Amino acid sequence: MRQMVLSLLVNNEAGVTSRISGLFTRRGYNIDSITAGVTGDKNISRITVVVEGDENVHEQVIKQLSKLEDVIDIKELKREDSVCRELILVRVAVNEIQRPEIVSVADIFRAKVIDVSMDSMVLELTGDKSKIDAFLELLVGYQILEIARTGLTGLRRGNKRNQ
Repeated sequence: MRQMVLSLLVNNEAGVTSRISGLFTRRGYNIDSITAGVTGDKNISRITVVVEGDENVHEQVIKQLSKLEDVIDIKELKREDSVCRELILVRVAVNEIQRPEIVSVADIFRAKVIDVSMDSMVLELTGDKSKIDAFLELLVGYQILEIARTGLTGLRRGNKRNQ
């Protein structure tokens, strides 16, 4: 089984994301990650869906998505010809001694400190899954209060529009 990342261009209308996720539910496929947002054209959204399965599952997912009226285009984002990233926000409990240690870890990963209070810090990091997982691994010794991960989003490499 392998992970497949799909980039969908869809009509920017109410219920589209629900219909797409419902398709996965009805077929018994699990969505590992789903992100959505409007594109440069306010009438079109890009939805990035990550699903794991064998080639038959991947083929069926693409066929079923193609049948949906609101789906304009489907592209598989293969690792070698695309750029995919995830965003994570982490709130960590800190004291005076831990604050510089955590800033040092953040600097190594080029994470940003986006909020500081007397007893906590919020860090922001963007990267691929392995980078984010490695960052979290280094924070294990500290008290992580909250984590928010966006899920994967991506685009194909190159200069052609809608490749």
